[in-house]
Amino acid sequence: MANVAATSGYKSGAMTGEERKVIFASSLGTVFEWYDFYLYGSLAVYIGATFFSQYPETTRNIFALLAFAAGFLVRPFGALVFGRLGDLVGRKYTFLVTILIMGLSTFLVGILPGASSIGIAAPIILIVLRMLQGLALGGEYGGAATYVAEHAPHGKRGLFTSWIQTTATLGLFLSLLVILLVQFALGKEAFAAWGWRVPFLVSVVLLGVSVWIRMKMNESPAFKKMKEEGKGSKAPLTEAFGQWKNAKIAILALLGAVVGQAVVWYSGQFYALFFLQNILKIDGQSANIMVAASLAIGTGFFVFFGWLSDKIGRKPIIMAGLFLAMLTYFPLFKAMTWAGNPALAEAQATVRATVTADPSDCKFQFNPTGTAKFTTSCDIATSYLTRNSVPYDVVAGPAGSPAAVKIGDATVASYDAVAAGDQAKALGPKFEKQINIALQANGYPLARAASKVPDAKLDAFVAANPELKLDAAAIRSSGTKATVSSADLVSQKLLTADEAKGVTDMAVYTIPNSGAFTMTADPARVNWVSLIAILTVLVIYVTMVYGPIAALLVELFPTRIRYTGMSLPYHIGNGWFGGLLPATAFAMSAAKGDIYYGLWYPIVFAGITLIIGLIFLPETKDRDIHAE
Repeated sequence: MANVAATSGYKSGAMTGEERKVIFASSLGTVFEWYDFYLYGSLAVYIGATFFSQYPETTRNIFALLAFAAGFLVRPFGALVFGRLGDLVGRKYTFLVTILIMGLSTFLVGILPGASSIGIAAPIILIVLRMLQGLALGGEYGGAATYVAEHAPHGKRGLFTSWIQTTATLGLFLSLLVILLVQFALGKEAFAAWGWRVPFLVSVVLLGVSVWIRMKMNESPAFKKMKEEGKGSKAPLTEAFGQWKNAKIAILALLGAVVGQAVVWYSGQFYALFFLQNILKIDGQSANIMVAASLAIGTGFFVFFGWLSDKIGRKPIIMAGLFLAMLTYFPLFKAMTWAGNPALAEAQATVRATVTADPSDCKFQFNPTGTAKFTTSCDIATSYLTRNSVPYDVVAGPAGSPAAVKIGDATVASYDAVAAGDQAKALGPKFEKQINIALQANGYPLARAASKVPDAKLDAFVAANPELKLDAAAIRSSGTKATVSSADLVSQKLLTADEAKGVTDMAVYTIPNSGAFTMTADPARVNWVSLIAILTVLVIYVTMVYGPIAALLVELFPTRIRYTGMSLPYHIGNGWFGGLLPATAFAMSAAKGDIYYGLWYPIVFAGITLIIGLIFLPETKDRDIHAE
């Protein structure tokens, strides 16, 4: 037993230099992996413009779907591939391979020519690189958590592995920080044109540091001992999932721990950011700064709850985090609305829209990639109201009749995009404009941009916008105007090429508050302190469920199949249940006409995990993970 104790790290006292190196190397590499993975999501707009915009809409939508979904959907397969490799070959070399794949894939995205240069090869290569990222991440987490846990002294596995748990948050924080710094340095136009590539290219430096550090690491003592004793598994996948005694542990880990952890994690970090930007209409840069601030404040709690789980157990902390999230999500997100966009909160409290429609016309709008098209009159109406954070009720109307939206005293008829055919392009802007006029009249915080109108179109513009009560003669005599050449009129899309024929130059009038509507959050009324405080509470819930879970998963599985066994439920839970949360929550809100209704998704799954975990999940903190 003396030899076992020596190799397994069964000791007490201060952390040794070797243990610090193990934690630092594993955590640093995993931070960089998450940084690489998050860049795609953060910069998806620019990536789409570079790689997909040259193609017909159907083809573009297929590529967008594949590129978005690939990274999440292949993570469990990465867990299987690299989990098996880690249990056969070793922890160290396996997650050395994963970081090389992740880092090189990310760097190549930064130098990959766009569709305008190499055609359809660009999006195909991008999807392949995205799949490689997902595969690498699927193998990375299990390897890092297993490696650190197997180096940890008995009684300190929660503390040691909690540093791994900080890496996803730190990776998100680092990606947001680099993006913000590059945007500030280059400006928005240069960033959109080419600067978005810089964060991808920077990753090669991070890759070099990670590989250099990991090359100097030793194999985990538990794996070495197992190999020396000839107890390694010859078929980790079959043993982990083909034998009921181990398969039931994986199922329990998924349903009794990981699913709830995943939905709380994605709600507290990703859906909160989505809610700020897409529901409350806070500008993207401000929302990123708020989330980054809350992450900076809350990240230390990963380590605190990891340490605490060594004292009182993993299970009480994870279950408490699930319970608190379930109990407070609705009041916290409502408080976020009042702090982030008070004018919107006030309007929502006093004005609800009513959609009268044939019930068969209203579909569940699940759209994980943002590319699906909803074409019925009911779907067009409810989707637009949901995107603009307007609560509504759906009332059954006559079968076959188009939907109508009532806001205050105004009633606006919707349209069926398929039945309208070519007229849909004109009906869409008209419908949205009438809705926006009604919303603005009823107190919703809509701002209207200025319009630039050439003299030849001024009379038609005045006639098309009677709500503005404009006078064409008054605009011509006193309006803000500039003389623009015919070529500029065409390039600015103020006139078509046919309309510009024979025109040398023309007066163009700038008419304030007459253009496109935008739902906004008034920067002067945004309560930054309250929002960061609320976001920090959400992050603390994340740290409660996520901080101890690596130690729990490691302790659930025997050494011979540990890498494989823990990786698959982790990545199914986080890649699928967590990754689909924003799209599912939005679809639920659209179906119900309530911006908060989507919160039932994390609440229900957290509740399922809470019940299963309380009844069936064992406490693992005192298990001897080296004795198997």
